[in-house]
Amino acid sequence: MRTRTNITAVMAALAVSLVGCSGSDSDSGEDAKPGATETTAASSAPSTGAGATEKAAGIPPEPTAAQRAELLRALAAANPGIVKYEDKAIDAARNQCSAINGGSAKADWAASQRFTYEDVTTTEAQGKQINEALKGLGFCKP
Repeated sequence: MRTRTNITAVMAALAVSLVGCSGSDSDSGEDAKPGATETTAASSAPSTGAGATEKAAGIPPEPTAAQRAELLRALAAANPGIVKYEDKAIDAARNQCSAINGGSAKADWAASQRFTYEDVTTTEAQGKQINEALKGLGFCKP
Protein backbone atom coordinates (compact mmCIF):
# COMPACT_ATOMS: atom_id res chain seq x y z
CA MET A 1 0.00 0.00 0.00
CA ARG A 2 2.84 2.36 0.85
CA THR A 3 4.40 1.74 -2.61
CA ARG A 4 1.18 2.75 -4.32
CA THR A 5 1.04 5.94 -2.30
CA ASN A 6 4.64 6.80 -3.17
CA ILE A 7 4.07 6.11 -6.86
CA THR A 8 0.94 8.24 -6.82
CA ALA A 9 2.84 11.10 -5.15
CA VAL A 10 5.67 10.89 -7.68
CA MET A 11 3.23 10.83 -10.60
CA ALA A 12 1.39 13.85 -9.20
CA ALA A 13 4.67 15.75 -8.82
CA LEU A 14 5.63 14.93 -12.42
CA ALA A 15 2.25 16.02 -13.69
CA VAL A 16 2.55 19.36 -11.87
CA SER A 17 6.07 19.94 -13.20
CA LEU A 18 4.99 19.13 -16.76
CA VAL A 19 2.08 21.54 -16.54
CA GLY A 20 4.47 24.23 -15.34
CA CYS A 21 6.75 23.59 -18.34
CA SER A 22 3.98 23.81 -20.88
CA GLY A 23 2.97 27.36 -20.06
CA SER A 24 2.69 29.87 -22.86
CA ASP A 25 5.17 32.70 -23.29
CA SER A 26 2.61 34.82 -25.11
CA ASP A 27 2.22 37.16 -22.13
CA SER A 28 5.90 38.15 -22.28
CA GLY A 29 6.69 39.23 -25.84
CA GLU A 30 10.44 39.33 -25.39
CA ASP A 31 10.62 35.72 -24.20
CA ALA A 32 8.78 34.50 -27.29
CA LYS A 33 11.19 36.11 -29.78
CA PRO A 34 14.33 34.12 -28.91
CA GLY A 35 12.43 30.86 -29.31
CA ALA A 36 11.25 31.94 -32.75
CA THR A 37 14.81 32.87 -33.72
CA GLU A 38 16.11 29.50 -32.56
CA THR A 39 13.42 27.70 -34.55
CA THR A 40 14.29 29.67 -37.70
CA ALA A 41 17.98 28.98 -37.28
CA ALA A 42 17.35 25.29 -36.70
CA SER A 43 15.07 24.95 -39.71
CA SER A 44 17.60 26.56 -42.07
CA ALA A 45 20.42 24.23 -41.02
CA PRO A 46 19.26 21.11 -42.91
CA SER A 47 19.27 22.91 -46.27
CA THR A 48 23.04 23.39 -46.09
CA GLY A 49 23.53 19.75 -45.14
CA ALA A 50 21.39 18.48 -48.01
CA GLY A 51 24.13 19.16 -50.57
CA ALA A 52 26.67 17.31 -48.47
CA THR A 53 24.29 14.39 -48.02
CA GLU A 54 23.63 14.21 -51.75
CA LYS A 55 27.32 14.40 -52.52
CA ALA A 56 28.03 11.59 -50.05
CA ALA A 57 25.35 9.50 -51.79
CA GLY A 58 26.98 10.08 -55.18
CA ILE A 59 24.32 12.48 -56.44
CA PRO A 60 25.68 15.38 -58.52
CA PRO A 61 24.44 18.96 -58.13
CA GLU A 62 21.69 20.40 -60.33
CA PRO A 63 23.08 20.81 -63.85
CA THR A 64 23.61 24.23 -65.38
CA ALA A 65 21.45 25.26 -68.33
CA ALA A 66 23.98 23.99 -70.87
CA GLN A 67 24.55 20.73 -68.97
CA ARG A 68 20.81 20.28 -68.63
CA ALA A 69 20.22 20.61 -72.37
CA GLU A 70 23.06 18.18 -73.12
CA LEU A 71 21.74 15.71 -70.53
CA LEU A 72 18.19 15.87 -71.90
CA ARG A 73 19.47 15.22 -75.44
CA ALA A 74 21.44 12.17 -74.23
CA LEU A 75 18.44 10.82 -72.29
CA ALA A 76 16.15 11.34 -75.29
CA ALA A 77 18.49 9.23 -77.41
CA ALA A 78 17.89 6.31 -75.04
CA ASN A 79 14.13 6.85 -74.68
CA PRO A 80 12.46 9.92 -76.21
CA GLY A 81 9.49 9.69 -73.86
CA ILE A 82 11.43 10.29 -70.65
CA VAL A 83 12.26 13.89 -71.53
CA LYS A 84 8.58 14.73 -71.89
CA TYR A 85 8.79 15.45 -68.15
CA GLU A 86 12.09 17.31 -68.07
CA ASP A 87 12.30 17.94 -64.33
CA LYS A 88 11.51 14.31 -63.54
CA ALA A 89 14.14 13.18 -66.03
CA ILE A 90 16.78 15.44 -64.47
CA ASP A 91 15.90 14.26 -60.96
CA ALA A 92 15.97 10.63 -62.07
CA ALA A 93 19.37 11.15 -63.75
CA ARG A 94 20.82 12.74 -60.62
CA ASN A 95 19.47 9.91 -58.47
CA GLN A 96 20.68 7.27 -60.92
CA CYS A 97 24.20 8.52 -60.32
CA SER A 98 24.01 7.08 -56.82
CA ALA A 99 23.57 3.60 -58.34
CA ILE A 100 26.34 4.18 -60.87
CA ASN A 101 28.78 5.68 -58.38
CA GLY A 102 27.90 3.03 -55.82
CA GLY A 103 28.75 0.23 -58.25
CA SER A 104 25.28 -1.29 -58.15
CA ALA A 105 24.99 -4.69 -59.76
CA LYS A 106 21.46 -3.76 -60.87
CA ALA A 107 22.16 -0.27 -62.21
CA ASP A 108 20.41 -0.96 -65.52
CA TRP A 109 17.32 -2.24 -63.73
CA ALA A 110 17.42 0.75 -61.33
CA ALA A 111 17.52 3.11 -64.32
CA SER A 112 14.54 1.38 -65.88
CA GLN A 113 12.62 1.91 -62.65
CA ARG A 114 13.73 5.53 -62.08
CA PHE A 115 12.84 6.58 -65.60
CA THR A 116 9.42 4.92 -65.60
CA TYR A 117 6.83 7.47 -64.54
CA GLU A 118 3.44 8.82 -65.52
CA ASP A 119 2.81 7.39 -69.00
CA VAL A 120 6.47 6.64 -69.75
CA THR A 121 7.87 3.12 -69.54
CA THR A 122 11.60 2.46 -69.69
CA THR A 123 12.99 -1.01 -70.36
CA GLU A 124 16.12 -2.44 -68.78
CA ALA A 125 17.87 -2.21 -72.18
CA GLN A 126 17.01 1.50 -72.30
CA GLY A 127 18.22 1.74 -68.69
CA LYS A 128 21.58 0.42 -69.85
CA GLN A 129 21.69 3.08 -72.59
CA ILE A 130 20.85 5.75 -70.01
CA ASN A 131 23.67 4.57 -67.75
CA GLU A 132 26.10 4.60 -70.64
CA ALA A 133 24.98 8.13 -71.57
CA LEU A 134 25.38 9.36 -67.99
CA LYS A 135 28.87 7.87 -67.81
CA GLY A 136 29.80 9.16 -71.27
CA LEU A 137 28.79 12.69 -70.38
CA GLY A 138 30.73 12.54 -67.15
CA PHE A 139 27.55 13.60 -65.40
CA CYS A 140 27.98 11.13 -62.53
CA LYS A 141 31.42 12.23 -61.44
CA PRO A 142 32.18 10.54 -58.12
